[in-house]
Amino acid sequence: MFEQEAADHFHDECGVFGVFNHPEAANLTYLGLYSQQHRGQESAGIVSTDGKNFYTHRGMGLVADIFDKRSISSLKGHSSIGHVRYSTSGESGLRNCQPFAFEYAHGGLALCHNGNIVNAQQLRLELEKRGSIFHTTSDTEVVMHLIAKSGEPTMEKRITSAVRQIAGGFSLLILVENRLVGLRDRNGIRPLVLGRLGESWVLASETCAFDLIGAQYVRDIEPGEMVIIDEHGVQSLFPLSDREAKFCVFEYVYFARPDSTLEGVNVYEARYRIGVELAREAPADADVVVPVPDSGVPPAMGYAEASGIPFQMGLIRNHYVGRTFIEPKQSIRNFGVKLKLNPNRRLIEGKRVILVDDSIVRGTTSRKIVEMVRSAGAREIHMRISSPPTKHSCFYGVDTPDKEKLLANRMSIEEMCEAIGADSLAFVSFAGMYRAVGKPQHLHCDACFSGNYPVAIQDMRSPQLSLLKFSNPRDND
Repeated sequence: MFEQEAADHFHDECGVFGVFNHPEAANLTYLGLYSQQHRGQESAGIVSTDGKNFYTHRGMGLVADIFDKRSISSLKGHSSIGHVRYSTSGESGLRNCQPFAFEYAHGGLALCHNGNIVNAQQLRLELEKRGSIFHTTSDTEVVMHLIAKSGEPTMEKRITSAVRQIAGGFSLLILVENRLVGLRDRNGIRPLVLGRLGESWVLASETCAFDLIGAQYVRDIEPGEMVIIDEHGVQSLFPLSDREAKFCVFEYVYFARPDSTLEGVNVYEARYRIGVELAREAPADADVVVPVPDSGVPPAMGYAEASGIPFQMGLIRNHYVGRTFIEPKQSIRNFGVKLKLNPNRRLIEGKRVILVDDSIVRGTTSRKIVEMVRSAGAREIHMRISSPPTKHSCFYGVDTPDKEKLLANRMSIEEMCEAIGADSLAFVSFAGMYRAVGKPQHLHCDACFSGNYPVAIQDMRSPQLSLLKFSNPRDND
């Protein structure tokens, strides 16, 4: 029951962080990953280098649980990269934890990425036919093999040769002994930002990572751009042709932290303005506006201001919930949702409630939240969603259910409203969402809403079962 409820949600993709030329590189990378924990809670890892050797520490779980003073002190060197993961390609487990580090004919190299390579299975089969042996089921390892097998004479050309063969949405960090490389896919679907900390350079998925370590935001890496950071500074190359901006609009709706700024747009302000648009497009006679925390808070505040209806935290989130081995069967109704959310009856009882959330995926969690709020005494419940209906799966690094399991793909809005038990249901329009973002639709990927995929999708299913099963004490927690 609890696992099913956890699956009824978009899972954050992954987060990356890298630092070049700083005496506390590993410490800074730890903090950078800590600030981006929302992008992946399954595993984390750091690889550092002192110019001669690579040092690695990876583990399953949260950043604060994986790293301690001893492990950080073992990560020697002036440069490092790190990764937080939620698996979108490849099974969950320690062997798929990033960053990956390997040695090949040209020395050592470490690599991690955020996103999904849609032609990874095809490339993997071709590489296996040429003798490659894979240790993981991650699409990231495909990139490693492509780099290693390249016959190009320089690191830049080997990376270029590799990334020209892959397709999808990705931000890539590569660490060698004396350089840090960052690269975005030709559409810039996944985010990557550049910062400065004194004489050091940093790369991250989000600007909130810079705020924690005191780094100054410099700019977003452009779609199809590769930056090479070394002792001489930052060199910019554009190895990928046919560049066309298609930034993931759902970063603004849900994924990114509200205090981040991506592509020049502050995430909190975008979410707040979506709420304003929702109030204009889908008004309701009500007594109180209640967010489903946390991502529902900014749009609920915008809805409240635009409508003049009071905002109240009628649902309280437990931020410390994790997996539990205690799971009553039917004795506690809506157990999984109640672990995370609890209604404040004093603010809800006898009132007409506007309930604001970021999305509806399978619909099971939305139904249980509506039931919970109604059980707390709400007279009416009007559900308002700060994104358009999710009708399609994402293949660019976001873990979403199959298209057939998405409620909006199977039902009309009226049918969805009945299915979740609300008195009314409305979603923000495409026009309203992009007015709130402040940028036109053609600059974004909104395939999960529209079905317009900027990169052609190949068969994402694995061609065979993995024969390798690695035991890890925390894998089955």
